[in-house]
Amino acid sequence: MTTVLRDTPQSIADSIIELIAPGLGKHPAAQLWRKPAVVDLSFYKSPLSEEIRDEGRAQRAAEDVLHILKVRGMDIPEAVRERVTDCDDLEILRHWHRRAVTAPTAVEIFEDE
Repeated sequence: MTTVLRDTPQSIADSIIELIAPGLGKHPAAQLWRKPAVVDLSFYKSPLSEEIRDEGRAQRAAEDVLHILKVRGMDIPEAVRERVTDCDDLEILRHWHRRAVTAPTAVEIFEDE
């Protein structure tokens, strides 16, 4: 289906992607299915396109937290790296981002929770 959709006009493909995506749930195939939808959907206000944008924002926020710690020359334990990259809550990531600027150690970005 994804091969067919690549050759389908975007205006039609987007609707098909939106109809099928909810039924895939958390199955591994859902990630493969979403790849055709990772094009610019900023004009499209649907649950799937919003979810994709939110995931991208969370991933970027997590990268920013880790980047600040790295630039500050801190050791980043694997547990910290995993906790940050596994988080999909933008508010929490923003809090950790602020803490990453001043925290004495990477682990201390999680204080005040």
